[in-house]
Amino acid sequence: MAATQIRKFFPVLNSAGKCLRREYSIAAGCESPIYCNGKLLTTIQSSGMFNDSKTFVDMKMKKTVFETVGNFHTLMAQYEDEPSREVLESFVRDHFEAESELEDWFPPDFNPEPRFLKKIKDPEIKNFAKRLVWLWPKLGRKLKYEVYKTPDRYSMIPLRYGIIIPGGRFREVYYWDTYWIINGLLISEMYETAKGMIDNFIYMVKIYGFVPNGGRIYYAQRSQPPLLTPMAANYIRYTNDLKWLEKNIIYLKREIKFWRRKRIITVEKYDQEYQVAYYAVEGYGPRPESYHEDVDLTTHLDTEKEKEEIFSNIKSAVQSGWDFSSRWIYDDKGDSRANLSFTQAKYIIPVDLNSFLHKAYMSMSYLYGKLGNHERRVYWSQKAQELYIAIKEILWNEEDNMWYDYNLKLKEHRRKYYASNVTPLWTGAHPPSEGRKYGKMVSDYLKRHGILDYKGGIPTSLEYSGQQWDFPNAWPPLQAIVVQGLENSGHPEAKALARELSRRWVTANLQGFKETGEMFEKYNSVEVGKYGAGGEYTTQTGFGWTNGVNLEFIATYFSTY
Repeated sequence: MAATQIRKFFPVLNSAGKCLRREYSIAAGCESPIYCNGKLLTTIQSSGMFNDSKTFVDMKMKKTVFETVGNFHTLMAQYEDEPSREVLESFVRDHFEAESELEDWFPPDFNPEPRFLKKIKDPEIKNFAKRLVWLWPKLGRKLKYEVYKTPDRYSMIPLRYGIIIPGGRFREVYYWDTYWIINGLLISEMYETAKGMIDNFIYMVKIYGFVPNGGRIYYAQRSQPPLLTPMAANYIRYTNDLKWLEKNIIYLKREIKFWRRKRIITVEKYDQEYQVAYYAVEGYGPRPESYHEDVDLTTHLDTEKEKEEIFSNIKSAVQSGWDFSSRWIYDDKGDSRANLSFTQAKYIIPVDLNSFLHKAYMSMSYLYGKLGNHERRVYWSQKAQELYIAIKEILWNEEDNMWYDYNLKLKEHRRKYYASNVTPLWTGAHPPSEGRKYGKMVSDYLKRHGILDYKGGIPTSLEYSGQQWDFPNAWPPLQAIVVQGLENSGHPEAKALARELSRRWVTANLQGFKETGEMFEKYNSVEVGKYGAGGEYTTQTGFGWTNGVNLEFIATYFSTY
């Protein structure tokens, strides 16, 4: 595992001692002087020559790192640390190029007629499902040989196996997206492709000790929701590939160990101590891929300590996958109606993160059971039980009959609707005998908040903030979490609601597909079939997890068995 030593900022000065900008360094694991930290990155990303900061850090170097950095320092000396934008643009043209590291890849196990299609009676839904299956090859990519030959000229992590990308601007693999992509691949009987994607993550665990946010080296300072072990469990359920499991379970354990060592905090309630998880990212400075955007959030602040607090909270919010949302925002009065500089993600105990960890523990118990290791199966089952007790004690609100995020500073729940509130129902983070009871309470909660009024999907929140993880956006993974949680509860009313919500989602996505020929990253819960909006970038098409969730819903609710 890479070291986690943290180095603070240091100023970039001109010959007169004037501070031109701050040069930031990021936690080890992201050490490139081009793509991760240092004077070159700071200067280029501060120049404003790119509308999207990700553009630069995704470019290929034409020369070696040594030549590029050396030529840059020569340039800075020539212009006394104050080169014009035109000079910097010329430098970038001479030393970088927007060449893709990827090439199209047709997965060798692609099956145009997986068995589940034969069980779909509705011809329109059947055709839609076929079209979704055919999107897998269109999203298939593999790294070019040049990336392996000269890896230091790229920001891409040199992963061995082919990938299914999300789509749009996201030309690399992403951690939590892949959970739903893999579910879709398994339904599509593309077992080798699914295994290869999990193997890519295991390779990253070997290198970093955890799965980074995505497949770029600048993502190696943070992770995303811990779903690797549930991915592996789903793969084993479909394939029973015990030889693979015996070889790799040690790395699944290592990834969970990262979360248990780095992301667990003790919270006291009524003289009892409970261990719960939270998002907190080490490292200093803005995100390399959103450098300019992050710096803009801190221009009103005077001290570097205040700026670093914002950078840390922003990166912690990004680690959640919810970048960004009113969910993480607390102004001085505890209100969420403020800008992103009030993000407080590292002071929140999130319902979904703790539920994901519970699912990871249960998956480890299942996997050790498959290997016949009774002792480890029981151990991880006990860990899961301890965590669901903590979830009940810290996150459950008796008055509202709902789980809520908990603010460590205010020592209170955020009693607002977010779709993530119901994640414990999805992961089974409750006593097994009480599933129906919780299913009924979640059904009542959703109805009480008018969620059934939205024909375009389950809204992320009911707060219109302009951020993409808020109203009116409806995100595919949240549809799966809510629908499958209701279904798995076993309560008749909850199961009926799950069927209705899943059918609404598939119908809305189908309508959008017929109108545009595209599948989108997110949708509008109010306008049926329309793509969502808001956030740091325009809505993207493709789209990996959207396709996966639709295939799950179609296989479950539109098929006859």
